[in-house]
Amino acid sequence: MRNDVNQDDSASRTVLVVEDENILRLTFEQFLVDEGYTAFTASNYDEAIESLNTETIDIVVSDIILGGKTGITLLKHIANMQEQPLVIMITGDPNVETASEAVRLGAFDYLPKPVSGDDLLKVVRLAVRQKEVAQERDQFAASLEIYRRDLEAIFDGVSAGIVMVDDELNVRQMNGFAKTILNIKKLDMNESLPAQFPDGFAGVTQAIQTAVTNRTEKNGVRVEFGKNFGDAKVLDISVTPLDGPTPGRSDAVIVIRDVTRLTRLEEQVLESEGYFDVIGKSSQMKSIYRLITDLSETVSTVLLNGESGTGKEVVAGAIHASSSRSEKPFVKVNCAALSEDILESELFGHVKGAFTGAVQDRVGRFEAADGGSILLDEIGDISPRLQLRLLRVLQSGEFERVGDSQTRKVDARIIAATNQDLQSKIQLGEFRQDLYYRLNVIRIEIPPLRERKEDIPLLVENFCKKFNTKMKKGIEGLTPDATGKLMRYYWPGNVRELENCMERAFIVCHGSQIEASHLPDEITTDNPTIVSDRQIPTHYKEIIVDKNAVLEVLRQTDWNIAKSARALGMARNTLYQKMKTMEISRPALR
Repeated sequence: MRNDVNQDDSASRTVLVVEDENILRLTFEQFLVDEGYTAFTASNYDEAIESLNTETIDIVVSDIILGGKTGITLLKHIANMQEQPLVIMITGDPNVETASEAVRLGAFDYLPKPVSGDDLLKVVRLAVRQKEVAQERDQFAASLEIYRRDLEAIFDGVSAGIVMVDDELNVRQMNGFAKTILNIKKLDMNESLPAQFPDGFAGVTQAIQTAVTNRTEKNGVRVEFGKNFGDAKVLDISVTPLDGPTPGRSDAVIVIRDVTRLTRLEEQVLESEGYFDVIGKSSQMKSIYRLITDLSETVSTVLLNGESGTGKEVVAGAIHASSSRSEKPFVKVNCAALSEDILESELFGHVKGAFTGAVQDRVGRFEAADGGSILLDEIGDISPRLQLRLLRVLQSGEFERVGDSQTRKVDARIIAATNQDLQSKIQLGEFRQDLYYRLNVIRIEIPPLRERKEDIPLLVENFCKKFNTKMKKGIEGLTPDATGKLMRYYWPGNVRELENCMERAFIVCHGSQIEASHLPDEITTDNPTIVSDRQIPTHYKEIIVDKNAVLEVLRQTDWNIAKSARALGMARNTLYQKMKTMEISRPALR
């Protein structure tokens, strides 16, 4: 009768019965089948070997006498198998030597004849259970090994130094990143971490000991490290307590990050009057410096807004120069200066034969900026079709060259700049809203020069150095009267206009100081003929779409394009484009 209580133990388990007596062999087989095992039989050694080679056997029940060969011989063969079944030996002539030899060679158990069905099933069940325990142990060991390897990979792969110490601050574990940061060639595991680095960990030892003793986290401890071996770094250290290996002991995990570069940038913001060629000490400019510092560790898209001449291109260069991409290309594209077709080729490149004049393949600006940054200046002027193509690059980093079907990937940080009100253009249907949201991840408003006039003396000093070198002059600066004129002027053309003003003054000045007479008329006159302060809108000038307003400015400046562009707060080429769009042409001379 089959024992249903033990059915789960026997399910799917295979047993090979090796017995030269037919009656016993068939009887043992029947006992096993009734119990739920899958049973195979062999009448001699050769048949047993064949079954072992062709079937997956969990348990072997073998007579020790097999006619010409013994069960001991079979046991020796099984001992050399990769997957070894458990062996139960049976004999009608038991003695101590035979039993000892069988057990020594790896037999699980030993049954003397006559063997009852209960005795056989009992020992087979024990063997099955032993087999299952061994398999569970092997699986657990394999899982543990995989888990250990995964932990080691994570431990060594994380981009921060990780050090585990005991309650005496002796190192228990350290990842490769920590060894690099701490410049460790050989670590002494018997000496505490602060003792090995007295110059660098003096300020951290107390934080580690407090965390270990009081079981409290300590974050944001900054120390200078490595002065003694000529590689000074600023490290940010956090300490977290852990339970030790024995009761009453506390260990700690120390996380070390190298913040040298970020710290130096922060110091530059706080201490200097300039930042990567951006000049100014006003509160507005220092806010921009801090934002650029925050951006240095990211690859987020940046949108620069500001009137023409405020220095958007210089700020874009500072964003690139302060980032981890500073060694890679910084590519600039003026989107307003080119027609749609030429701009498309400039941005994405083209293949030979894509259009008339395409005599060879050409790499576009995006490909040239791969790994670095690309500035899309005057982004508000690109056509709807190019807006759609640009949106795809922002979403997926993918594009095709003009005339090509091969999709290319690019990794370039996009910095866009405009002096237009893009939200107004969205309302007018001239700019895609989805593209605006992609560009407007980080927005930086660059103030006009009239709102940060305290920066004018710094800018003037910088331009004096530049033009003294360029023109090989020794001009010392400006007279108080000339400085006063600069400080009172409205500066519709912003920093660019100030630079042009200083260049003109250097050309006409032949003395040691620039006087008011060396400055342009619009700056020195008490009643300038160009648009007054009240007439210039406070928002960006390029949203002026009224043809009459543009004509009025042109008439006031006697159709001087440079003065009109400054009054409208836009670049000359942009004004030319607007005049073309609005069908404005200069009246013929009478």
